[in-house]
Amino acid sequence: MTNLTVSNSTLALGFVLVLVALVIGYIEKLHIDKAIFIGVIRAIIQLAIVGYILKFVIKTNDIWLTLACFIIIVVNASWNAGKRGNGIPKAFLISLLAIAVGTTFTLVILVWTGSIKFIPEQIVPVTGMIASNIMVAIGLCYRNMMQTFTDRHQQVLEKLALGADIKLASLDILRDSIKSGMQPTIDSIKTLGLVSLPGMMSGLIFAGVDPVKAIKYQIMITFMLLGSTSIGSIISCYLGYKQFFNERKQLRNELIS
Repeated sequence: MTNLTVSNSTLALGFVLVLVALVIGYIEKLHIDKAIFIGVIRAIIQLAIVGYILKFVIKTNDIWLTLACFIIIVVNASWNAGKRGNGIPKAFLISLLAIAVGTTFTLVILVWTGSIKFIPEQIVPVTGMIASNIMVAIGLCYRNMMQTFTDRHQQVLEKLALGADIKLASLDILRDSIKSGMQPTIDSIKTLGLVSLPGMMSGLIFAGVDPVKAIKYQIMITFMLLGSTSIGSIISCYLGYKQFFNERKQLRNELIS
């Protein structure tokens, strides 16, 4: 296999690419210099910490440490997804359930089929990939629900007035929101190999793995992300839309104003 080495001097030279982004932001007066600096510094610190933690967890190869990493990833992803549903009651708890179920179900299938083994070096990275993908999907679902409930609140009120229950009155919004959560994953699948060469496949090829084997792994990851995204989207939407109604099955004005 190819030995890949990234030295400190190489990283320092690579910082030129960050300077390019800073220069573009300055020339175009985008006012994103501070955000770029904070983002880069946070990324370096977080990745350095995670790198040493993963090194310890993988070396220890302990089931409880592996499960602890799983919980930390899921809770953190749920917290961030919940923030994207700011204003929706119980957004964090809904996100936690959706991400936990989607991630657990997907991991069980992958381990059961022999696609991955229940060892830290495989479980932890795959958990991160699944949870982050569901997190993004849930954020899109929340955003779509908040916007469409605001835009279509009169239609929902009319359906309720005609005797429809809250699910029937919200069905179109529910479907649009689930679709919005799944759409980015579906769009990325369509361009695999034609436009994008995904990170996992590229990383395996960089490491010297046979490209055909790398492609098989990427296909497995594609199936994994599509399934987990659909699970997370449908759970978050079916629980989330109910939060737009009060106990009297009336629209909450504070959420759609």
